[in-house]
Amino acid sequence: MPIANANCDPLTLYGEHFNSRFLLGTALYDSPQLMRDSIESSGCDIVTLGLRRQNPANGDGAAIWQYIADSGCKLLPNTAGCKTAKEAVNVALMAREMFATDWIKLEVIGDDYNLQPDPFALLEAATELVRQGFKVLPYCSDDLIVCQRLLDAGCQVLMPWGSPIGTGQGLLNRYHLNALRQRFNVPLIIDAGLGAPSQAAEAMEMGFDGVLLNTAVAKAGNPALMASAFAGAISAGRAAFNAGLMQKRQTASPSTPTIGQPFWHQHG
Repeated sequence: MPIANANCDPLTLYGEHFNSRFLLGTALYDSPQLMRDSIESSGCDIVTLGLRRQNPANGDGAAIWQYIADSGCKLLPNTAGCKTAKEAVNVALMAREMFATDWIKLEVIGDDYNLQPDPFALLEAATELVRQGFKVLPYCSDDLIVCQRLLDAGCQVLMPWGSPIGTGQGLLNRYHLNALRQRFNVPLIIDAGLGAPSQAAEAMEMGFDGVLLNTAVAKAGNPALMASAFAGAISAGRAAFNAGLMQKRQTASPSTPTIGQPFWHQHG
């Protein structure tokens, strides 16, 4: 069975079903054509678009937005670059008017160095956007309490980071991430910090529902090929999770049974 078809259970977010568990960003590509090729190679059903960074009314943004509109992918506008709750809410309202969608990837950055989300402003913005009818997908840290508060505010999806945006460090805090997966029965999508397909596969093997990334594909030597590699890894990781991974052991255990095998005795 091909890897791409190894897992057929759809990803369900806010009542909508998606065949792919790979969400891809549209920033940082050297050209709109490279972005287009990468989206096609990824097989993704959802792409993100930063309103502040890629204004579809100007320059390359127009070509980017036009391709996304023609691709059939679901558009997930994001509030990348926002630093206050008010700013994020205003950008979300503009995105809803411009793109005719109430879906929003909510980002409110609290630190310029590691781009960590501001938990207080994020919760404030999420609460207001849910009140205004948005389907909010918050980019958050792996803090259990912050995630619980976001769910209490009405978010039905959480998008915790694996590591800081653009670092490629992978899953730095597996203990916290496992705690989120064990505690919450909602879709959890790893967003940010993945640099290699193996890291995406690990996230899926842990039981996460999807992966959102951008830099690892956009800045690869061959973005389309890297997008295909991530797609295969995500599908394989999900299939492995569904199949049931073996438990780790402290001691060796033979894979060949000894029952019925002859025993050789040494005679002195």
